[in-house]
Order: sequence, then C-alpha cells, then structure tokens
Amino acid sequence: MRTSRRRFLCAALGAGGAVGLGYAAWRSVRTTSRDRAAGPDAEGLASFTRAAKALGSEVSITALHERGEVAEQAVAAAFDELELVEELMSIYRPHSQLSRLNRDGFLEAPHAHLVHVLRAATDLSRTSSGAFDVTVQPLWALYADAQKQGRLPGPEDVEAARRRVDWRRLQVADQRISLRGEGAAVTLNGIAQGFATDRALATLRAHGIEHALVNAGEIGPLGQRPDGDAWTVGIQHPRQAEAYIALTKLDGRALATSGDYATSFTRDRACNHIFDPRTGRSPEEFASVSVVAKTAMEADALSTAVFVAGVERGLQLIEAAPGADAFFVLKSGRTLTTRGFPLST
Repeated sequence: MRTSRRRFLCAALGAGGAVGLGYAAWRSVRTTSRDRAAGPDAEGLASFTRAAKALGSEVSITALHERGEVAEQAVAAAFDELELVEELMSIYRPHSQLSRLNRDGFLEAPHAHLVHVLRAATDLSRTSSGAFDVTVQPLWALYADAQKQGRLPGPEDVEAARRRVDWRRLQVADQRISLRGEGAAVTLNGIAQGFATDRALATLRAHGIEHALVNAGEIGPLGQRPDGDAWTVGIQHPRQAEAYIALTKLDGRALATSGDYATSFTRDRACNHIFDPRTGRSPEEFASVSVVAKTAMEADALSTAVFVAGVERGLQLIEAAPGADAFFVLKSGRTLTTRGFPLST
C-alpha cells in the first residue's frame, strides 16, 4: 500500500497565481508524468511545470526563470534528486538502503542523506519524548496485513508489535547504522518526503532558480509568484475529500500536514496510519495537524510528532521549535492556530 499520508490543494488565486503559471492543481494530477512549458509571465519570467509519480505519490514542481530552458533543466535535476532520495529511503524498493537496514539490522557506509534524516529523526524522538518514532513500521505492517483480511488486529497482536517499537534501538553514525531487536523496522514516511522537498528546492537554487513551488507531499516555496505575492496553497479538509479547510500564503516557510484521513483502517478514521508508540493505536484528539517551519523536513516530522503528542504537549513542541507554527483541526471540527501561522484571509 503506497497511499500518501497527506494531500494539499493548490489554490489558483489571482492572475499571478497558480493558473497564471500554468500550474496543474494537485488534485488534477493523476497519471504518470506531464510537462508543461509556459511563455513569459506577468513579470517576464517563463515558467515550467512537471508533474509525475515520485515518492509513492504525485509530485509537481514549478520553476520560474528568464529562460524557459533553464527552468526546464532545473526541474529535471530536481526530479533526479527526488529519485535519489527514494532509492535510499523507500521501504518498497528491496535494494534501498532503508530496506537493507530493516532486513539485515545494520548498514555499512550509509549515504549522507540517510544519516542526516535518521539523526534528525532521533533528535525529534528525544525532544518529543518518543511521540515521533521512525521505528513504528511493525505497527503499520500489522494493521495493513489485518486490513487485507478484512479485520483489525487483536489487542495481543498490537501489544506484541508495540514492543518492537523503540527509537532508542536505532544507532546512527557516519559509517554505520544499526537497528537492534528482532522484528524491529524503520519507516521514514513521516520525514522523508519533507527531506525530499528540501533537496528539490536546493537543486533548483543550484540551477539559478529564485522562484519555484515544490509539492512533494509537503509544500516547499522558493521566492514569490511573478506578481510579487506569496505562493498561496490550500490545506486539505480532513472530512471533505475535494475541499480545503484553510488557505495559507507561504511566507518562505515550508508546509506539511499529517491527517487521519490519508489512510484509515476504520470508516470513522479512529484507526488510521498514525500510531502512538506508547499505545500501539491511533491518537484521538486531532483530525489533522499542519505545520510551517524553516525546512520541509522539520515541518513534516513536527506535524507527526504533534499529532501524536496531542494539543497541550503539541503546542509545547511547536513553541520549542524556532520559526515553527501550527494549524490544528480537532476531531470535533474545531480549529486552533498559533499566532504566527500564515493563514490567508
């Protein structure tokens, strides 16, 4: 099962907005790949958009530049970087470094990207008192296997899987990564997409791109729209599949959302793909948590950590993260927002 955890709807607002850039809205991207070149925009910038399957979901990248061929080459290079991240961190590719770690319990000479992501994950696990834990893969595997049989796992099976989850079993060094414990396994679904977004943005910058929007499951902005306004996107409504619950004008920070709607094991979404390592079950307070942060990786991981931690502890995590803000949707439908979250009015 390769269902994306989250989904954003890009809002086409104004002549200089997404439509003016020839940008394919997230929900319109359904098949393999498409490229779209556009002529000069309002400020004399050419835009190039490519949408394709990557990281187990649909990805779209739009880049602006005075020369259309430069934008096209930059987007192609960004997709190459996404492919590298997937080659390293996918649990669905048996030859990936992450799959080898899970299979063998250790990995020699790991790629620097994987070391960086796992160290960031370990740091947040420590800061969040284990609310964020990349070793929850045994729980995901248990629930996914039970779903194939049309049932939920029993309490004893859940407890057995939960005992295999502990971020402290993961030891990360530059030259070796180890994972202790029978049945232990890592998933980077709560952080790798954010890291991939950051890497795509870095690649675009290296190719001379100053204005771009990357949608790789998390949203990463670069610069501004051609009209000088901020990139504007919508946040998926957790209870209405074809709607968004709020708009946000990105202020240079990246945006990520964790929600109970992306993959659910029960119709009421009470049992979903986000697990509390302490209980082996899904948290009960939030329908979704959206976070803006300085990097997409931080926003990605924080959104999961806060979802698991709950309102009170989650607010503390946001306040402790410099430059981070959050938008919460509770199960009741009530919304809460930290003061600096860039909602568009």
